[in-house]
Amino acid sequence: MKTYIIDDEEISLYLTRFMLVEENFSDDITSFLSAEEALEVLLPDLATTIPQVIFLDLNMPGMNGWEFLDALTPYKEQLLGRCQIYVLTSSLDLNDMAKSKKYELICGFIHKAIGQADIKEILTHLQKQT
Repeated sequence: MKTYIIDDEEISLYLTRFMLVEENFSDDITSFLSAEEALEVLLPDLATTIPQVIFLDLNMPGMNGWEFLDALTPYKEQLLGRCQIYVLTSSLDLNDMAKSKKYELICGFIHKAIGQADIKEILTHLQKQT
C-alpha cells in the first residue's frame, strides 16, 4: 500500500513512519516536509498511481494542511474512494475537528502521535472498502 506522510516536523515524520512500519501498515511510505512538495509528486501521478492513505499535518509553514486540501478539491472525484486522508495533528482546537468534517476527502482526525489502535482502526476501515 502506498502511503504519504506530510508533516513539517522531522520528529513527527520519524515517529509516524516508525509506528506504521512496526504495525506492517505499508510497504511504500513516502515522507514530505511540506505540502507543496507532496503536491508536486501527487498531482502528476493522479492518472496512474496515487497513495491509498495520506497522513496530513494541519499546521505547517508555507502551505498548511487546509490549503493542501483546497488544492486537491478540483481532483476530488479522482481521489474519492481511492485515497484516504487522515488529519494527523497536535491541534486540540475543536474548530479544526469541525472544519475537517467539511472536507469529503478527510476520513479521520487523529491526534499526534499516532498509536497502534489508530493504525488498526484505519486498516479495518480500508479492509471494509475492498
